[in-house]
Amino acid sequence: MTSVEHDPIVAFTDEHAFLSNFHFATVHWEGDSYPTVEHAFQAAKTADKEERRRVRECSSPSQAKKLGKRVTLRSDWETVKIGIMEQLVLEKFTAHAELNAALLATGERELIEGNTWGDVFWGKVRGRGKNHLGKILMPCP
Repeated sequence: MTSVEHDPIVAFTDEHAFLSNFHFATVHWEGDSYPTVEHAFQAAKTADKEERRRVRECSSPSQAKKLGKRVTLRSDWETVKIGIMEQLVLEKFTAHAELNAALLATGERELIEGNTWGDVFWGKVRGRGKNHLGKILMPCP
């Protein structure tokens, strides 16, 4: 193996864009279909069916994320959000065989959701952060 095959993947862009929650791949959650994991995750923040519908119908994942910041937050959100993300990521990579194959092809490389927008919970910024999304995505412990 070359050193590149061991190097961490530090951004979910370009050939690794399929790892991003913004990647268009239909997922199902609580009886509804969403165009991306991001749409479903943002909708999951609220128990209000109408707010969920509006998030689901957003034309882009960035629009869904923006709307998700304004929904009526469910009272248990902080305790359920990681589990919901795990469910949605599993759904994405189970429902789409080509994405599952691409994920498995990352092998044992560390997956880091590196970002510039300051998300140190789901990813890392300048090497610092909890990287919960990256950890959820890694197929090998």
